[in-house]
Amino acid sequence: MIGVIIVDDHPVVRDGLRGMLDADGRFAVLGEAGDGREALALADAVRPDVVLLDLRMPVMDGVSTIRELKARGSAARVLVLTTYDTDTDVLPAIKAGATGYLLKDTPRDELCRAVAAAHRGESVLSPSVAGRLIDRLRTPGQEPLTQRELEVLSLIARGCSNREAARRLFVSEATVKTHLLHAYAKLGVRDRAAAVAVAFERGLLRAE
Repeated sequence: MIGVIIVDDHPVVRDGLRGMLDADGRFAVLGEAGDGREALALADAVRPDVVLLDLRMPVMDGVSTIRELKARGSAARVLVLTTYDTDTDVLPAIKAGATGYLLKDTPRDELCRAVAAAHRGESVLSPSVAGRLIDRLRTPGQEPLTQRELEVLSLIARGCSNREAARRLFVSEATVKTHLLHAYAKLGVRDRAAAVAVAFERGLLRAE
């Protein structure tokens, strides 16, 4: 079972998300919180696998909550689920350490798949969010990515695991990991979700 906590300042939204997750046998909802401060206390108490997090909340907002979770050494994956897909919301959340970013109109089955993917450490970006990212001002990196690094990032952006990317490119999983590490260094990021976000932002990847 994948342990999840739901963080949103609207009780009706929390109830709806709990119902969706409870209906899927893969998940156990370990608790709910109405703001970031409550979320931090709850995460310390129950140690969830995934935090399903809104961004705009009273007391402590979503981005601050993500940063504090990381600062506390939490192993939980953070999947942002919000109404907002503006540039000022998306990038700060992903750069703070969110594994994925979805909008609240995401269908139930897709949401459940995304929570499971986030638990596996796979980046999850809704199509509209990816579209927002590629519309931003494109700033070239100091060191260009190689063609193979771009191919690996492209597959990761489509939701492939390292193993799946290795199989499609006919290389070892270790080679894929090496390409990802090189890409992280060149893009100035530390994880898959941030690498995909920055690659879209810079026009290195395009939504399909």
